Amino acid sequence: MIMTEGNVMKQYQVPVKRYVQTMDLKDEPALIAEYRKRHSRGEAWPEIQAGIREVGILEMDIYILGTRLVMIVETPLDFDWDSAMARLATLPRQQEWEEYMACFQNCDPTATSDEKWQMMERMFQLYE
Repeated sequence: MIMTEGNVMKQYQVPVKRYVQTMDLKDEPALIAEYRKRHSRGEAWPEIQAGIREVGILEMDIYILGTRLVMIVETPLDFDWDSAMARLATLPRQQEWEEYMACFQNCDPTATSDEKWQMMERMFQLYE
């Protein structure tokens, strides 16, 4: 069910920056349902969540519409995306998680997370 009342966002004591990425899943309802399950609370691997936090990511949300995923990542202003993703790829179970997820994703199954998720360009901003 799609929620139309919005999502409450966490407040931080420091300014943050946001990254937005996208990826497509294979167009198979059973695979999409399983992908959702594997990302649900209690199913996502704790080592993966710990690694995401360890590289400095403050918050990560993944949204879905059909086969399209959109991931929003919030970080401190001094966060360096490239070095954080390189470090994340070396952390425990990260490569195993990528292989575990590859059967759902419409991309090269040997790609790293940073290669699968494509950075989106902000083309409009209401407030400057």
